[in-house]
Amino acid sequence: MSKSLRLSEKWFHRGLWLVAFIFAWFLVGLGSTVVGDLPRVEQRHQLEDFMDPEQRTAVNAQILGARQASKVAQDGLEQAQLGLQAAQADNRAARETFSNWLATRRVTERAEQDQALLERTRELDVLRKAEREAQGAVEAQQQAALNARQAQSRGESELREMEEAASANLREAQRAQELRVFLYRLALTLPLLVAAGWLFATKRKSTYWPFVWGFIFFALFAFFVELVPYLPSYGGYVRYLVGIVLTVVGGRYAIQALQRYLERQKQAEALPDTQRRKDMNYDLALTRLSKNVCPGCERTVDLKDGKTDFCPHCGLCLFDQCAHCKARKSAFALFCFSCGASARREDAPAPETLQVNEAVKAVEEGDAPDVAGVPV
Repeated sequence: MSKSLRLSEKWFHRGLWLVAFIFAWFLVGLGSTVVGDLPRVEQRHQLEDFMDPEQRTAVNAQILGARQASKVAQDGLEQAQLGLQAAQADNRAARETFSNWLATRRVTERAEQDQALLERTRELDVLRKAEREAQGAVEAQQQAALNARQAQSRGESELREMEEAASANLREAQRAQELRVFLYRLALTLPLLVAAGWLFATKRKSTYWPFVWGFIFFALFAFFVELVPYLPSYGGYVRYLVGIVLTVVGGRYAIQALQRYLERQKQAEALPDTQRRKDMNYDLALTRLSKNVCPGCERTVDLKDGKTDFCPHCGLCLFDQCAHCKARKSAFALFCFSCGASARREDAPAPETLQVNEAVKAVEEGDAPDVAGVPV
């Protein structure tokens, strides 16, 4: 069709298509922002929302207290172990000293050293007692640490059970929330798609067609690009069902459109030749002729031989003769390419009729021309 347009008209059309794309780009940006912000209408759920607050607080406090007690017990255990090591070292050193002293006494066998033996023995008993006390302190701290760890383990186990019970409720709530958000998006994009279909069917050739096409591009992008990634999975059922529904609706529309088209073509081909050419779009007819296609039935016709004047498929007149210079020209041309004369209207008399009328008028005036070959 662009071949039959004026040069300036072509650039105007290109500019209008640019307007359509720019308009669609801004609409797509606005739609993306709205679709992206739709989840904010729903409160985002967390795991804590499905747990008993008082029980969760008590369990967390138990775990925290157990951790603190474990830390205190661990610090005390380290101190007690150091004390035990010191007591053991003192006891060990005192025993070594006592053993050496006892060996010396056996050699000397001095009776005055019996009192010293008793004192040294009492000192060893004191050191041994201190070691036992240090060992008891270590065992007490170990027991405290064990109790703290067990309390912490019980609290964490109870918290895990609460979280597992809440996780199932959280997943169910999230699925319901995703479905609601998807329905919000569908309620926003589906009317846009319906409006785009109505505009395509009724307004795509109107004066403001760039805005119509811009809105159509936006609606298609919003539905098939912005909406599809948010389709809930549910094992793929929703995605496949939506695809099946869209395919059935689109296929049914295409089949019905084809049937309507064939019916219109059948009715159009039954009309007289002059009526058919009068009802055809001028630019569309010239475009199809330039592609060796019949403007009426849209079948391929060989127009390069220079002899084909009628479509062999539907009988539509494609080329005729100029009423002024008899040059062969397109039957859809408004002016003759050879002489520039205006193409005769469909209701004007044929050239043969004009010749007969001129011959009759000459005979009536007494001038007898040679009318041989003129059909009467």
